[in-house]
Amino acid sequence: MSIYSIEYKILSSDTDANRTLRLSRLMTMLQEASIAHTTALGMGREMTLDRGLLWIVTLQQAKITRLPVYDETIRLRSWPGKMMHLLFPRYYRIEDKKGNVLVEASALWALMDEKTRRVVFPELWGVKIRGVHTGKEIPLPAAPKMPAAAETGAFTVPFSFVDLNGHMNNTRYFDLAADRMPQELRTRPISGVQAEYAKEAKEGDTILLRHETTDNAFLLSGEHDGARLFRLSLTF
Repeated sequence: MSIYSIEYKILSSDTDANRTLRLSRLMTMLQEASIAHTTALGMGREMTLDRGLLWIVTLQQAKITRLPVYDETIRLRSWPGKMMHLLFPRYYRIEDKKGNVLVEASALWALMDEKTRRVVFPELWGVKIRGVHTGKEIPLPAAPKMPAAAETGAFTVPFSFVDLNGHMNNTRYFDLAADRMPQELRTRPISGVQAEYAKEAKEGDTILLRHETTDNAFLLSGEHDGARLFRLSLTF
């Protein structure tokens, strides 16, 4: 199965007050598709999690024509790109029932040692995934711009935000962004997302946040103990 494909109906719990798919839920769907496909390709938890290796996302981006809405049925496809030494590129495509493209995305994944919390060389562990080229790939993600603003607030990571990797799940940063962006942006159609996850945040860590709003974008970043954790760019 070189390309993973699944049909999904958008539930009420997937949406926000505008009845559109929440960004955090979109990113969760992409994440789960990646895990499911990697398992189908023979590189599931027996090769990774059960051996003390954790899958992590380092960079991701999405080009959004339209977010799915409540009760809509969509088709999500995902496939791996050619391995890049330490990194595993992955691509995504979401279509409506008529085949119209709603979302195109790409991400760079890596494997982290659960004990040392450092990225590992996958070939040393026998983790290999053959890449696919479809001609429908969007460019690989790049790090987004940093907000120009000074510190604008703080957030302490709760237990409910921590995933099985033992750190704040990357999708939760999109909930932080949704809660902090101006009200007028929440009702505007979003056209793009860029994200970088530079360092992990653990339960109880206090993240110092910075954000900036421009005419067509909302930027959010966070740091802990002087080290950058993440940065997001949402364009409208």
